Amino acid sequence: MADSVFQMALKQLDEVAKKINLDPNIHNVLRQPERELTVSVPVEMDDGRIEVFTGHRVQYSSVRGPCKGGIRYHQDVTLDEVKALAAWMTWKCAVVNIPYGGAKGGVKCDPFKMSTQEVRRLTRRYTVMIMPIIGGRRDIPAPDVNTGADTMGWIMDTVSMFEGRTVMDIVTGKPIELGGSLGRREATGRGVMISTIQLLNKLGKNPKDTTVIVQGFGNVGSVAAELLSQNGCKIVAVSDVTGGFYNSNGLDIPDMLKYVETSENHLLEGYKKGGTEKISNEELLFSDADVLIPAALENQITEKNADKIKAKYIIEGANGPTTPEADKILGHKGSIVVPDVLANSGGVVVSYFEWVQDIQAFFWDVDQVNESLEKIIVKSFDEVWSISQDKKVDMRMAAYMIAVRRVASALKQRGIFP
Repeated sequence: MADSVFQMALKQLDEVAKKINLDPNIHNVLRQPERELTVSVPVEMDDGRIEVFTGHRVQYSSVRGPCKGGIRYHQDVTLDEVKALAAWMTWKCAVVNIPYGGAKGGVKCDPFKMSTQEVRRLTRRYTVMIMPIIGGRRDIPAPDVNTGADTMGWIMDTVSMFEGRTVMDIVTGKPIELGGSLGRREATGRGVMISTIQLLNKLGKNPKDTTVIVQGFGNVGSVAAELLSQNGCKIVAVSDVTGGFYNSNGLDIPDMLKYVETSENHLLEGYKKGGTEKISNEELLFSDADVLIPAALENQITEKNADKIKAKYIIEGANGPTTPEADKILGHKGSIVVPDVLANSGGVVVSYFEWVQDIQAFFWDVDQVNESLEKIIVKSFDEVWSISQDKKVDMRMAAYMIAVRRVASALKQRGIFP
């Protein structure tokens, strides 16, 4: 049987522990989430029947600060997946050195088969069920797969109703009018773009001579595609769950963005433009380009397909898109992978800015947000790159070495209670 996603996350941690001679006691602590909560979420559906959904919230580590992590609504959500994502959030916050621990939440449901009212009732009930463990100084949720600013607004309102006051710092990724931050929606995709440009700079390559494939045209993939094309890169292929599109001369990204604004479920299905051919998601992964950005779901690049990937540089927009076995195959081929914990950390960095703005009730303009984001990602990229060069390890190992050391050091300094 294939390893579970959480086993994959632990495997990565165990490899790093060996590399940095991690104290076995600390390693032991870091292999377990601090807290796992599974809740049942009964929801009255529009037709009057009651459906019971299962929700989870996992707090992996709070040694460096309040836990932080998104909430996803997806039919494949499992506790195992949520634990893995919470672990990755712990390392991600540590890589970019923001004062957070890692958490993640999810509800097993298919939001595309539900009305807005049903999703809202689900969100409010799930919020109440996890309320005992979340809070602006404890655990701050954010959007993830199939959740967005409106979902965060409902969570914030639900907690505010219970507390009898407006609680802005309970979630990030909220609508601007409810204490959200400018630049937050584009932040993850912008971080992917900055990471890509940084890598090209290190390798002495010109963005104008660079071809890019983007798998996933949701919030992350579409923004990364848009910003990279503005930086001169040629986006030759993109895809979403309905399939992909390829054009060796470069796709018209602004046109595609305009199309998904009004299309059903904001998907690419039905998009047409001369010179653009339809391809499958699999063909997309194997297309010819310099850079591949997997920005869909986890486990997309595996030992079964890694050797067919032609792109030399892989910038992980999604969480966990590459399995450890695939990593080894890509390494042997000489590919460079910029890992998720660095490449897609823009979202959590700007979530941190949003939280700071909420606490201070003092809001920044978008230039300040984007400049501060760029500063943090460039600095973190440089740190990871230099360790990867010095220690002759790949960038994922370098990022994990930095992250695990930071978390381990905080744990050591705090000691074990009591």
